[in-house]
Amino acid sequence: MDRKEHWEAVYRSKRPTEVSWYQVEADLSARLIQDVVPDRAATIIDVGGGASVLISQLDAAGYTDLTVLDLSGAAIAAARAALGPRADRIQWLEDDILEADLVPNGYHFWHDRAVFHFLTDPGARSAYVEQVRRAVPSGGFVLVATFAEDGPSRCSGLDVMRYSPTSLHAEFGHGFVYVAAHREEHRTPSGGLQAFTYCLCRREAVPGPPPHHHAFSMAAR
Repeated sequence: MDRKEHWEAVYRSKRPTEVSWYQVEADLSARLIQDVVPDRAATIIDVGGGASVLISQLDAAGYTDLTVLDLSGAAIAAARAALGPRADRIQWLEDDILEADLVPNGYHFWHDRAVFHFLTDPGARSAYVEQVRRAVPSGGFVLVATFAEDGPSRCSGLDVMRYSPTSLHAEFGHGFVYVAAHREEHRTPSGGLQAFTYCLCRREAVPGPPPHHHAFSMAAR
């Protein structure tokens, strides 16, 4: 079963509110986005956002240029149905983030909660980072949330990678300037706890050798 078949099966067997990463409110992501891109005309992409309520929150907050990309058509269909008529204000992309033909320098803010940690192959992670480099211009922001080092080692039947803020930022490398890191204790719909690491960076096209990585402070929310 390839990745698309796997995720279509997940979303056909469970409602979006039943998957383990579902949040009633994506408050941390929404707050960070509004803090660094207060302009409601900013272009924002939510990668793997088919089951997320984030886009609904951003739309309600007045953001007018929103895109959701998800590998699963079933996830997108459920998200569109949940939004009702408001769904027509959103751009929906059913595609693999590793292969999607995204607009170069097209997004002021890149958001990903719970996609990157499924990329266990180094080549896939490199391809993902190259997509971010192409799609987010200098001055744009990238927020990626993965399972923390003490988070689950598997999810939805798949192995995952777990990250500290330092190791997550290191995956992106030169041109991604650290802004903030947060830890989230996520309560799953079934009542379990999952620890997430959020790492917020700013794109900066700077020539020269990559800077030395350093330890980051964590702000628990």
